[in-house]
Amino acid sequence: MDSGLYGVFLNLAGRRCLVVGGGPVAARKITGLLACHAEVTVVAPTVTDVIAAHVKSGSIRWEARAYQDGDAARAFLVIAATDSIEINRRVYADAEAAGRLCNVVNDQTLGNCTVPAVVRRGRLQVAVSTGGAAPAVAKRIRRELEVHFGEEYVSYLDRMAEIRQLLLGTVSEEQRRTKILQAIAESDLLDLLRTGREEEAEQLVQDCIGGYMT
Repeated sequence: MDSGLYGVFLNLAGRRCLVVGGGPVAARKITGLLACHAEVTVVAPTVTDVIAAHVKSGSIRWEARAYQDGDAARAFLVIAATDSIEINRRVYADAEAAGRLCNVVNDQTLGNCTVPAVVRRGRLQVAVSTGGAAPAVAKRIRRELEVHFGEEYVSYLDRMAEIRQLLLGTVSEEQRRTKILQAIAESDLLDLLRTGREEEAEQLVQDCIGGYMT
């Protein structure tokens, strides 16, 4: 059965995100939010040492208390990560009423968005979701993708971004730019970078560009 979910990436940089709960699951969610440069507030009577370390470093804000009605309305994204079904339901109802995005951990019957398993390689993000049917399977697929998409993709995509910016400033014809970028994407550039053959990689790029400039 189709999950019916619509895949989307959120730009959370500088946006207020609320995590309700202070346990290990909440800590993992906070780590993911900080990687996206979100402005994170945690509401929980107590927190783990990991979360406390984030608070001490100034990375996040902690309100040491129980969740209160209206808290969800202050955030762009709300994550309910407590071990209480009742509290999680309350957080979701509050967020839904305020028109906020809300993810409820460990209960796919609640919430209006889910957080997929993600492979991150610099600019590259590959998200995997089973629509809540089998999170363990999503994690397994993520591990397999982590092997396939290695760290070489960091430098590869950085180089592709540089090339694209160069072409935007030097090649006025969009069709020609597209052909050059496609030729480079389908070339052996990734394999050359993977094996550390930087000079050959640079020559390949120049050859691809030159082939469409004559």
